[in-house]
Amino acid sequence: MNCREAQGLLCAYIDEELDLVHSLDLEAHLRECPSCAASLKRQEAIRGAVAAHAPYYAAPAQLRAAVERRATAQFGRVDGPALIHWWSGKWMTLAAACAVAVVAMTIWRIAPEPRASGPGDVPREVVDSHVRSLLAKHLVDVESTDQHTVKPWFAGKLDFSPEVRDLSESGFKLVGGRLDYVHTRTVAALIYQRRQHIINVFVWPAHEAGRSARVEDRDGYHVVSWVHNGMAWWAVSDLNSAELQELAKLL
Repeated sequence: MNCREAQGLLCAYIDEELDLVHSLDLEAHLRECPSCAASLKRQEAIRGAVAAHAPYYAAPAQLRAAVERRATAQFGRVDGPALIHWWSGKWMTLAAACAVAVVAMTIWRIAPEPRASGPGDVPREVVDSHVRSLLAKHLVDVESTDQHTVKPWFAGKLDFSPEVRDLSESGFKLVGGRLDYVHTRTVAALIYQRRQHIINVFVWPAHEAGRSARVEDRDGYHVVSWVHNGMAWWAVSDLNSAELQELAKLL
């Protein structure tokens, strides 16, 4: 099993939906692959954070009435002892289908319009990864202010060697690093701090020539991207864009 196959199975594995053969294959891969093992830990942390903090709502009282109306329209009125069998056989199937339909319609009415995101939407991916790292409290895999500790940690975990710099004298404290998954590949994430602002800097090999810094905003976060020495760099933070560009020049 390779990393791409493993990444596609992690969610099902966490939800205990994999069959025995695939579970064993994935577990064997996870024992040999630190990158995929780290991805599993991040997803488990996100799942735990959602379970602990996401709001839950009881089904509305109208749900049962809606299911009964749909069932009556489909199969006719069910009275007396026959109600005992409501949740068995075809009745259970219909009830489940109606419940899903009602809930789906409710969610469709109250949920915000999904954000557009395509395979080439790297700014969206890096912002999402930045937010996940903060919400799931999994900011670093290796915590250190020493570049000579952070850089060697990536050895053997990536197919490239990211450049790591200690910029504390310039006001950007190195916090550490971690592995992340962006743009269909495993990347290095370098973490810096400017006052109370956390900055995620994602690095991976570039497929284009050198490019000067480009700035854009996504959901209140500033994103600065550039290409230098064969590497693509993406810095994300709620820090103001001027200071984020200052970091880009230093890196």
